[in-house]
Amino acid sequence: MSTNEVCVDCDPRHADATQVPANSLGLHTTAPQNPLDPSTFVPPTPLPTPTVIIEFCDRCRWQHRATWVSTELMLTFPTPAIKGVSLLPLNSEETGGRFRVWLFPSAQDPAVLIWDRKVEGGFPELKVLKQRIRDRIQPGISLGHSDKK
Repeated sequence: MSTNEVCVDCDPRHADATQVPANSLGLHTTAPQNPLDPSTFVPPTPLPTPTVIIEFCDRCRWQHRATWVSTELMLTFPTPAIKGVSLLPLNSEETGGRFRVWLFPSAQDPAVLIWDRKVEGGFPELKVLKQRIRDRIQPGISLGHSDKK
């Protein structure tokens, strides 16, 4: 950011700067989250779309897995298919054991929860994760070996 630019997150004149975070993650919520009900999950604030955000419990030491998954996704879906993959390490009691993959397909569409470790019963197989993302952003495109049975 150049010295003339102002960060919209820090600028009090920005419309969203007056919102007060509803929880310790800084996410704006209106209802409590149920850790096993994806309909209550609140996605992080999106970046330019389409983008992927990987939330993970840093207390569980899952940064290497999150980094590996992000690298695989960027190699499979190079820009402009996905404009970015962000890692969001979390370190609180309420986010213990979390590993979620969110897709923000466009500015008009709501975030899509692609994977949640607790709901799905484990970490994603990359083949399945790539297929789910592809089906949302590039339906019909072959993933090569990831599409073979």
